[in-house]
Amino acid sequence: MEDYTLVARKSCFGLPTACPSCLTVYFYLKFAKVPFRLDFNLTYPDSDKIPYIESGEYVIYNNEKGGIIERLKEDRIADLDTEFHTIPEWISTKAMISSWISDALTYELWVGTDGCSAKEIYYSDLPWPIGKILFYKKFYTVKQQLGITNDSAEKVEEHIYRRASLAFGALSRRLEEQKFLFEDRPSSLDAVFLGQALITLQALPETSVLQSKLLEHENLVKYADRLKVEFVDSGSPSSVPNFHRNSSSAAPRRGPSNSSSKPKSKPKREETKEEKSFKRRARYFLTAQLVSVVLFVTLLSRVDEADVEVDDGEYE
Repeated sequence: MEDYTLVARKSCFGLPTACPSCLTVYFYLKFAKVPFRLDFNLTYPDSDKIPYIESGEYVIYNNEKGGIIERLKEDRIADLDTEFHTIPEWISTKAMISSWISDALTYELWVGTDGCSAKEIYYSDLPWPIGKILFYKKFYTVKQQLGITNDSAEKVEEHIYRRASLAFGALSRRLEEQKFLFEDRPSSLDAVFLGQALITLQALPETSVLQSKLLEHENLVKYADRLKVEFVDSGSPSSVPNFHRNSSSAAPRRGPSNSSSKPKSKPKREETKEEKSFKRRARYFLTAQLVSVVLFVTLLSRVDEADVEVDDGEYE
């Protein structure tokens, strides 16, 4: 079998990677028994290409149509959903997880808590000013995506948590005492929810509303803990990560037995458009972000002043 490398965001909070989309792909590969190594890209925390999978000249980026899991299916590398994708209940359950729970987790990471978890996952390896500005840019982007304004904040929050609570209840009834959510074998639905559940339980603060709602369902918590022990804490080789900060040299660090294949793939991969794009971004990343610091701080200060005036008016 081919030796693949999953390039993800950093490991923290006792998880192999604490990025929701990265952890989903991690578990999908584990469930499908695809051999892979885990590398971390610490250079571009805001890149929508992360996570990505590579093997020689073969690369799948997260921002490709359908995402990594769909590409793995199309390319006949791993398809856990063959027997499920025509089952209406499975389709509706996956849609619920991918929207209701995903929205709630996104809200908590970026808006509903103090943001410490998101900063640790995405920006802790960047210089403080750049990390701070990138966080606030994402903070306002998420508010826009979820339709949060000063007037609608409470209603949107209530709506998000109500849907998450309904989703957890439905999953708890669906799971009962099974090992997996459907037919007692894994699918992409399990990979998505397991990643969400572990981040909710381990990365969010104790004050998290979402975490408290998940803890109400003992069988879901046991499900997440059991699969974490089996697929993360077992000490398998793929759970041992490597760090590489320069994604233009993104070839995985391999042992001597595989070193003969490295000279062939590396020069060819440097000639691709994707690699050239990464190189250009490496040269201009810090400059662009420093410029954005100045511009965004200026805009942020104005927005904060406006928010203060509105809030004062509300409480008069």
